[in-house]
Amino acid sequence: MGKEVNGVSRSRFEMFTNSDEAVINKKLPKELLLRIFSFLDVVTLCRCAQVSRGRVVENISKRCGGFLRKLSLRGTFSQNCRNIELLSLNGCTKITDSTCNSLSKFCPKLKHLDLASCTSITNLSLKALSEGCPNLEQLNISWCDQVTKDGIQALVRSCPGLKGLFLKGCTQLEDEALKHIGAHCPELVTLNLQTCSQITDEGLITICRGCHRLQSLCVSGCANITDAILHALGQNCPRLRILEVARCSQLTDVGFTTLARNCHELEKMDLEECVQITDGTLIQLSIHCPRLQVLSLSHCELITDDGIRHLGSGPCAHDRLEVIELDNCPLITDASLEHLKTCHSLDRIELYDCQQITRAGIKRLRTHLPNIKVHAYFAPVTPPPSVGGSRQRFCRCCVLL
Repeated sequence: MGKEVNGVSRSRFEMFTNSDEAVINKKLPKELLLRIFSFLDVVTLCRCAQVSRGRVVENISKRCGGFLRKLSLRGTFSQNCRNIELLSLNGCTKITDSTCNSLSKFCPKLKHLDLASCTSITNLSLKALSEGCPNLEQLNISWCDQVTKDGIQALVRSCPGLKGLFLKGCTQLEDEALKHIGAHCPELVTLNLQTCSQITDEGLITICRGCHRLQSLCVSGCANITDAILHALGQNCPRLRILEVARCSQLTDVGFTTLARNCHELEKMDLEECVQITDGTLIQLSIHCPRLQVLSLSHCELITDDGIRHLGSGPCAHDRLEVIELDNCPLITDASLEHLKTCHSLDRIELYDCQQITRAGIKRLRTHLPNIKVHAYFAPVTPPPSVGGSRQRFCRCCVLL
């Protein structure tokens, strides 16, 4: 018998090492390799990895992904990976609270945990993590819609170093949950609350007042919020770089004026379907936000060429602005494209259903920005009837320019 590795003879693993590894991979079909590995538990796989140049579990997924039906890492994984700091179980829909209990018991160094779409997760998981993983810095529980304020309260009270919370689609969360976050997460940098439809200004203002280091906030689909949140962000979060407020139809120029005048580091803004904003918002952004790179104004139907003119002449235009989305802005014409031709960093522009934009206008823009990606829609043109009426008619619907 050869030298033992963790109590198992090394000779048992020689077939997986060095040059032989390539021979095995070439000689054995995927189905047979999968059959062999199916007899090994995770502990043995990890021991194989100690004498193998490759990462065994990763290699299994690459070689056998099309055949693999079930692979459980629960229990033995957490017990034998006590130093793990980053773990993603995103989309593992069979994960339950018992998994988080194991992580709590055996993974005290865990810092980043992704449980997005693990829909069986409940408040019990957050309570377990709060007890055993105090070093958590980033947690993603998007679409875990059984989580409520009680779970959030337990988590944030015991994990004061949280910097990123992704709560997208946690539809049971209300303002009380946000108040707990604002009171206990002074280090918070990123917060995603997309489609948490029950939250209001009250909870978000608490976040702004307690999380002064906030750099990224997504509240798209939170239809209850008003300009009060924009004022709170402007007064309390000067480091804000990313703001996503799509479909927040109560926001107006007044709120965005306060925001722009105080948050000069803004780089990305999603204002899709903020239907009340006008050129006034663009004027303020053009003056006060020189770092702006990505701006979505889709379905902002009051925006005109004059607003784009101010944006195109602002400090962000020459070297910063990379993407602008103007879908369904009916007042935009070819004049806007003329105003954007000096935006040398502009990589993409969206113009679907901008009915006053013409092919000629896009062609002129391309003479100044030859590499720009232009996505536009032109209404179908019905060809004239053919002689005799027997010829089939065709129309061109969608054009990707």
